[in-house]
Amino acid sequence: MNKKVLITGGTGYIGSHICLKLFELGFDVYIIDSFINSSHLNLVNLNLINSQKKNNSNNKIFIIQGDIRDKSFLEKLFIEIAKKNERFNSVIHLAGLKSVTESTFNPLSYWDVNVNGTINLLEVMSKFDCKTIIFSSSATIYGKSKKEFLSEDLPINPCNPYGETKATIEKILSNLFFSDLGNWRICNLRYFNPAGADPSGLIGEKFCLNPNNLFPYLNLVAGGNKKFLKIYGNDWPTRDGTAIRDYVHINDLAYGHILAMNYLSKEKSQILNLNLGTGNGNTVLEVLNTFQKVNNCEIKYVFKERRIGDVPSLVADNSNLKKLFKWTPSICISDMCRHSWNWFLKNKSTL
Repeated sequence: MNKKVLITGGTGYIGSHICLKLFELGFDVYIIDSFINSSHLNLVNLNLINSQKKNNSNNKIFIIQGDIRDKSFLEKLFIEIAKKNERFNSVIHLAGLKSVTESTFNPLSYWDVNVNGTINLLEVMSKFDCKTIIFSSSATIYGKSKKEFLSEDLPINPCNPYGETKATIEKILSNLFFSDLGNWRICNLRYFNPAGADPSGLIGEKFCLNPNNLFPYLNLVAGGNKKFLKIYGNDWPTRDGTAIRDYVHINDLAYGHILAMNYLSKEKSQILNLNLGTGNGNTVLEVLNTFQKVNNCEIKYVFKERRIGDVPSLVADNSNLKKLFKWTPSICISDMCRHSWNWFLKNKSTL
């Protein structure tokens, strides 16, 4: 019998790459997704991978459309699994709204989807005695810190509603863990900045003509779909005045989830808070220049006012992750740029 993993938000950018790795390792993967933030290309290509793999293995990908705010929907799924005398071994919880800027203008939606949806999921997991979860948290929970490298023991002080919802969910998970000692296995992975795409070009970040993330915007400008890149702030206290972020390749990030799941399955009940980043920061201009160089393209840009909720620098102290999981980032910023551009070139006709 294959082990079963439930992934909420599994057809999105991060989820699709995790699904690919789980599927390659022989897991049955159950995906819940509302398809708000996901790419239809990821859905098509995950199904393609599934159909091609059936000849060689009996593991499967199941894609179920639904909303984690719908508790009855979640219960029906768990009941169907229980009817087969089976259960989910782990849940990887990615579903949620994810834009810092949007959250400042539409906070109620973020609290509803991210927090209320998570509470529903945890209640159903508890009911069906499924008590291993990996949660997609965020480095935004640290807020504005004067530290060069952000470690997990820093104060939690988010400065936007998106970060506040992530911090709140971590608190809920902590409360749950201590209310039911000895039973829950929890890992909060605090993402820094996922970037790039699978080298195959089959899966990647959803196309959007007004993206919130840097790499999709670089693709659009380089591809002629946008006239210039908007850089928000050139007066940050950084080496070139533009904001510094810790960009981690999406496949390295996905592998971190596999290691977390394997670790929790072998260890006693515990709750972990771990940064998932490379430990290296790049400014916006440094990424832009690297993208131009490795992809032989030109990107025009203009400076704009800082965005509400932004911070000057977010770089991970990832020493705990390395120590516990033996995780090391394997893909550099140049390859992030190459793989992102490759995904765009192979799929730009769908824009």
